[in-house]
Amino acid sequence: MIPAHNEARVIGRLLDSLLADPAEDDTDIVVVCNGCTDDTARIAARRGPGVRVVEIPVPSKHAALRAGDDHAAGFPRLYVDADVVITGAGVRALCAPLADDTSGILATAPERLIPLAGCAWRVRAYYRVWQRLPAVREGLFGRGVIAVSKAGHARIAALPPLMADDLAASLAFAPRERLVVGAAEVVVRPPRTWRDLIRRRVRAAVSTAQVEQRQAPQDASARTSVADLRGVLRAEPTLLAGVAVFVAAAVVARRRADRAIRARDFDTWLRDDSSRQN
Repeated sequence: MIPAHNEARVIGRLLDSLLADPAEDDTDIVVVCNGCTDDTARIAARRGPGVRVVEIPVPSKHAALRAGDDHAAGFPRLYVDADVVITGAGVRALCAPLADDTSGILATAPERLIPLAGCAWRVRAYYRVWQRLPAVREGLFGRGVIAVSKAGHARIAALPPLMADDLAASLAFAPRERLVVGAAEVVVRPPRTWRDLIRRRVRAAVSTAQVEQRQAPQDASARTSVADLRGVLRAEPTLLAGVAVFVAAAVVARRRADRAIRARDFDTWLRDDSSRQN
């Protein structure tokens, strides 16, 4: 299932990748166009009978996910952001552990491929550190794709509407219940400019705060600690400049996010359009 709000620039590349190597003959691709004012629905519908298009008037990802669940059939079920790219082979790899009822795995996600060519140097430095953080390597968030079994779906369907829906979904599963599948890969395009990176990090800071407000104190956290950064530096001392950039981005984003957090503004979506450029 693919929720899509004004994704005319990128929805075609994802659908073409999926349809070029369909996961199975009975694969059901549902694109939920939520509050679109562009050609997202028309572009998706042009891909033929292998793609079902559902349109809802409200521009809400949470509403789109619920509408998609109403139209989707069968499990395992994948939720895929419109601005990433994954292949049918990747989909098959994600579904395999979920089809084994004895594995205990309820949710899977692919390895990330983040193409940094064309990005500002500070963006490249930031992501070289970010990708090495333990929570980032092990969590299901920040990948734009999550696959769930029927039992896993029941777990995330009970979650409230949250801006950081992928983070909340990742934290809903214990480490033994989730799996990052090395045989599956998703292309996640990063922001190209420092300004757009900060917009993303402000959104992340606000949405993480929202998730934490609903957590019990003993629940797991995805926040980066000083110990995490020290661990990155111990493993790769050459990343010192990258860690400095990472800390600077975190400080700037947190300061800008504080106003929204104090106002409990968890609805303003700071969209990064630089990553949607061809």
